[in-house]
Amino acid sequence: MTKGFLVLETGETFPGDWIGYECEVSGEVVFNTSMTGYQEMLTDPSYAGQILTLSYPIIGNYGVSSDSHESNDLHVAGVILSDICETPSHFQSEITLSESLKQAAVPGLKNVDTRTLVTIIRKQQTVRGKLILEKIVPSYGHKFSLPNSHKLIEQVSVKKSIVLGAGSSCHVVLVDFGYKKSIVDALIKQDCKVTIVPHSSSFEDIEKLNPYGVIISNGPGDPEDLERYFPLIKRLTRRYPTLGICLGHQLIALAYGGKTKKMSFGHRGANHPIKDLFTGKVTITSQNHGYVVIKESLNPKYFQLLFQNVNDGSVEGLKHVSLPVITVQFHPEAHPGPSDAHYIFTDFVETARMTRGKQLCATVHP
Repeated sequence: MTKGFLVLETGETFPGDWIGYECEVSGEVVFNTSMTGYQEMLTDPSYAGQILTLSYPIIGNYGVSSDSHESNDLHVAGVILSDICETPSHFQSEITLSESLKQAAVPGLKNVDTRTLVTIIRKQQTVRGKLILEKIVPSYGHKFSLPNSHKLIEQVSVKKSIVLGAGSSCHVVLVDFGYKKSIVDALIKQDCKVTIVPHSSSFEDIEKLNPYGVIISNGPGDPEDLERYFPLIKRLTRRYPTLGICLGHQLIALAYGGKTKKMSFGHRGANHPIKDLFTGKVTITSQNHGYVVIKESLNPKYFQLLFQNVNDGSVEGLKHVSLPVITVQFHPEAHPGPSDAHYIFTDFVETARMTRGKQLCATVHP
């Protein structure tokens, strides 16, 4: 079996056995604490450019099923895990996880001390790393390059519009910065027709589609690098009921003058508690993000804080003071994770239906 190493920019080296495709990659090393859902994580476009550490001790025990993909491809740069099951037991399993990695040309390491690795990431905060084949001796001379945010978005976004669902009660345009399939599934269950448009679409392109509402999707990269899209997003929110999810939440805040910052090691898991500051209700959510909106940067003329993280007090959602605009840092569609926050979609679709044809921006600040 081929041996390999994960070399961190901080100097640590983790040996392991190679799985998946034999190629060397670099990226930000992150971890997810979920017990299940590895397939949804690997196919989540938000992980593009990242080396994902799966902290649960054994991965792959239920194999891989095409029905559970969140997109058409695996988007992670690489995978690190402790142990992998090569004989999965599940009636929907089609191939093993390691076979899936090979088919998608994604490299990985198994038999890695993931507990120690996660401890280092938590201590050192943002950590870049590189997967190295055994034939190359690890050293401190490796370059830890990271892909440009615009390239990541170009990589995961659709190239032309796609129409899904035959619902007649609400037409939603999903602006794609790296959307998950479960977002579309949730909307279709609400009797919606969904048009997925490229992130580079103009306001006029979207206006021609005559939507009831707009969703700004999740996706990879540093949100502040995507400044060119702020004017479009602000204009959309002033015209249509809008829901921003994860990266979409951050982009809407930035479009109205807010700021974001890199988190110490991000929120990636399926058990993050958030509090609704209007009702006091606490909900357990699925999350996957490395950046956060800075609370103090928000202009109270525009936004009220809607959701807050119970553990660290970070911003988890916003509500516009006069427009039907809601943003959530978490993933209401889950997959993986609990569906406690699914009501976000129900409320958004109902708002889009009720405000259909109304002038939204008459009372809005410039």
